[in-house]
Amino acid sequence: MTQTRRALLRHAAATALLAGLPALAVPAFAQDDWRKDVPKLRIGVLGGENEADRLARYENFRKLLETEMGVPTELHAASDYAGVMQAWSARQLEVAMLSPNAYAGIWLDTDGNIEPLVLTKETDGSVGYRAMMYVRADSPYRALEDLKGKALAYSDPNSASGFLVPRNELREMGKDPEKFFGRTGFAGGHEQAVVAVLQGQYDAGVTWTSGVGDQSKGFTRGALQAMVEKGRLDMSQLRIVWTSRLIPNGPVGVRKDLPDGFKTKLKTLLMEMPTKHPEIYRETQRGAGAGFEPATHDIYEPLIAMRKDEARARRERR
Repeated sequence: MTQTRRALLRHAAATALLAGLPALAVPAFAQDDWRKDVPKLRIGVLGGENEADRLARYENFRKLLETEMGVPTELHAASDYAGVMQAWSARQLEVAMLSPNAYAGIWLDTDGNIEPLVLTKETDGSVGYRAMMYVRADSPYRALEDLKGKALAYSDPNSASGFLVPRNELREMGKDPEKFFGRTGFAGGHEQAVVAVLQGQYDAGVTWTSGVGDQSKGFTRGALQAMVEKGRLDMSQLRIVWTSRLIPNGPVGVRKDLPDGFKTKLKTLLMEMPTKHPEIYRETQRGAGAGFEPATHDIYEPLIAMRKDEARARRERR
């Protein structure tokens, strides 16, 4: 190449830069510079089922991320939702699979240091799920009104379907949960709440489900579906007595202060996972979904408002 030719190329590159246009392709290694800021990937996994099942369901996902992201990857499975939320606030996690209520709590506790990347799309095209209140099928309770003065099992104080949304909608109906039920308590998770109702420790419980598909199979996705699939529940044992409005599916959240290159790579991997790795997608989603959609903060604003209302009501009871 002649000196004149080289000079012309240098001039063209400089002109492009001055014009705000890319002069040269960015080397591949430069796009991965985020690894010096994220040398290890720690993923928070919420409770709701026993720990052994949870870790088994997410192990292939962990391996996938470790391979594709190119950094050591660990699962952090807390015994309850609060464990993941506290780890996030302590900056001990980079990513978490969250409920909408847990996302709202983290957003409030960290002054917004969380970004929702994607959320699950259901088989009917919606991006939400339902809270359902259930009783034993052989009980005399056939409607919500029948449970006045009875015992209700919540799943977790940071669950949307297993606590926050049912309480919010009950208050909208003029039924103060503290007065309507004779007794309430936390079972320790969605699966544990179902077991507690079946064993007669509570008259009713609340859990999450897509509300789509075959009810006899526990619907397409959710805590009931997972228990049916594992052989731990026959839906003929339960009766559904109340269903909530649609709740936005929880997001895969990432710390907002992490590098954009990391977030972009992870989001691309997640968006491609349902087609490239359908079995891993199914394992992490507890059943059948229709892929992921990009998530935005605004869809969780109603949960943040509910969480603030719940905190206000708790202060007033003291």
